[in-house]
This record gives sequence, structure tokens and C-alpha cells, in this order.
Amino acid sequence: MSRDEEVDARSPFPGTSRGSRCETKGMNVLAKRGIRLLGGVAVATLAVSLAACGSAPAKSSSAGASTASGKKIEACMVTDTGGIDDKSFNQSAWSGLQAAQKANSNITPTYVASTAETDYQPNLQGFINHTPPCNMILAVGGLMGAATDTVSKANPNTQFAIVDYKSASPNVYSMQFDTAQAAYLAGYLAAGMSKSGKVGTYGGLKIPPVTIFMDGFADGVAHYNEIHKTNVTALGWNKASQNGLFANSFTDQAKGKQLGQQLVSQGADIVMPVAGGTGLGTASDAQSSGKYSVIWVDQDGCVSAAQYCSVFLTTVQKNIAAAVQDAAQKASAGSSLTGGTIGTLANNGVQIAPYHDFASKVPQALQDEVTQLKQDIISGKVAVTSPSEPK
Repeated sequence: MSRDEEVDARSPFPGTSRGSRCETKGMNVLAKRGIRLLGGVAVATLAVSLAACGSAPAKSSSAGASTASGKKIEACMVTDTGGIDDKSFNQSAWSGLQAAQKANSNITPTYVASTAETDYQPNLQGFINHTPPCNMILAVGGLMGAATDTVSKANPNTQFAIVDYKSASPNVYSMQFDTAQAAYLAGYLAAGMSKSGKVGTYGGLKIPPVTIFMDGFADGVAHYNEIHKTNVTALGWNKASQNGLFANSFTDQAKGKQLGQQLVSQGADIVMPVAGGTGLGTASDAQSSGKYSVIWVDQDGCVSAAQYCSVFLTTVQKNIAAAVQDAAQKASAGSSLTGGTIGTLANNGVQIAPYHDFASKVPQALQDEVTQLKQDIISGKVAVTSPSEPK
């Protein structure tokens, strides 16, 4: 069997092997978006379509795995439209599967990249027919919730998992994150660091996994004002009305640059984009203009987008990688994946990242206040709420 035939035989999308029309179109998409595969991953073949076929599964090498335990499983992941290298939640989830494989060589991760929302259901369904069979099918992102519910209900004997969505299907393991708690710390920090008295935020789409960050951020600013008797303004989001500023994209870096500049023109000197790859446009503009700093989200920006570390004050992290790794390892061990998890400050499911290049710039007194505020949130002394908080 040739290399192309082997890839085609293992793909849930037969006919998308190297040299196919689907791949040619897809590689153009990747080139335009600047998407690359993660370093250290041995990939068989990547094929991407502009309509409904996403990308053919990319296989992660098992080289370097330290142990083999439990049963051999295929952990199959479907990305959101941001792509595998979005420096945000898709990349976090894939890192979790890679970490699971490194810890246990019996876990083999595979992914298919969605290029449009219409890819979600076909990509999930495609993994139902995958060879070898997928023992866990992971959907990344709340936008995939409806598609995951549909496919999981039609395939009750297949184990599914999803990030940022609570499914009622008994065979779907839901991984949610109360990011309002960590964003509250970031809002407090931003208010304390702002010289202009104005900070800003914007979202990719107006959906609960995005607006929960914005709720926490706005409330953190308000809490700082209450404690310090200041009047720092949070631009871009009104928690009371649940309305604000959105890019309507998780990939449009030009829009990220525009919205960053818009908030700066209104006086903001710190901006928190909650928009995946769109936010890279904001980070790039902050770096080139020198007018403002950025609070990143999902993955520690100084790790995932290290080229912009000089402008990242901190990151509101949701530890997707750890949650995904744990789910994959449980699946390999034969444990039943039922219900789900909610990441909080108390269980380290959410947190703010180290200050990195800003460590010497954040006053020690402010650092101490943020540390204490974290403990106050964990103890319940300070209540953090959001209409979008996971239940």
C-alpha cells in the first residue's frame, strides 16, 4: 500500500489524501491564514476542504512516550474554525492530547480541522467511521454543542467529550470553565496598572464562553474602583445589558488590529481580546505602536504567542490542556467518562498567568492584592457571578 493509500484508508474522509482537490484547496486556506502544525508532531498528511470536509486527520507520533498502560485508544479531536494553531483554545486542547500520549503511549491522538461551522457535524460523524475506531471524540468549543448533541445521540455507544459546553447526552463528557473568576483578577490588575483610567475588552462572538470572560473583567475593574475609590472605566462591555464590542470572528487579525486601535482611541491603555486568533492582530498592533498592553486569554500568551510576550500583562488561562489530558487518560484506563468538570480558581482549572516581562513593572503591593483577591474568591468572601457561568 502506498503512503497516500494508507492515509486514505485511515481517514474518515476517503479521497482526501495527498494530491486531492480537497487538499489543494485546504492548503491554500492554511497558507492564507498562516496556520502551521505544532512543532514536534509527525503528521501523515493534512487535507483541508473549503466546504464540509475540514482537514484529514493528522496523527501525532508516539515517539518519546514514557509508559504504556491501560488499553490502546484513539483520541480523535475536531477543532473549531480557529484551527489547530490558534494560540488559544484549539491549540490548548491538542496540547492536552499530546501530553496524554507523552504520558501513555497507548493513547494515539488524531485531529481534523474545521474551516467553517458547517464542517462540525460532518467532521464529528466522519470520526464515527474512523479506522481504527475512535474511543473518544473530542469537540473543541461551545459552537460545536448542537452538532455534538446530534451526533452523540445518534451514536449512543461512542464516547464523546466537549470543551466549553454542557451536554445533556449521557455519552458526552463536558469540560467547562468558570473563567469569570480568573478574568475578575485580570480586571482588577488592569485597573491597578492603567495610567489612562480606561481599559477595554472585546469578544470574538457573543456567546457564553466569550462573554463570561468579559463579565469577570468588568466586575474586577469595578471591584478595584470600590476598594481604591477610583473611577477606572471598562470599555467594550456592559455587564448589565450584556452588550458590547465583537469582532464576529476568531481568525480575522485585521479586525483585531482595528478593534484594538478603536479602544485605544477611546482612551484604553490595556486591552483584553477574547477572540482567539483575532486577538493576534491586537497584540501585533500593541507591540508595533507601543501605545498599550494586552491581556491574553486561554493559553499563557508568553508560551503560545511568545513573539508578543513583551506586551502581555498576563493571561486569563483556562487549563483546557490539563482537562483534556485527564479525560484521555481516564478513557485509556477504562474509566467511565460521565457528567463533566468545571474548572475554577479553587481546582486550578482557571488562573492568571505569571506576569513575565511585566513582573518588575507590576507594583508588589498590587501583586499582593491580586494574590489575596484570589484567595477571597476561593473562600467565597468575594462573589464572582456571570449569566454565562457554567452550571
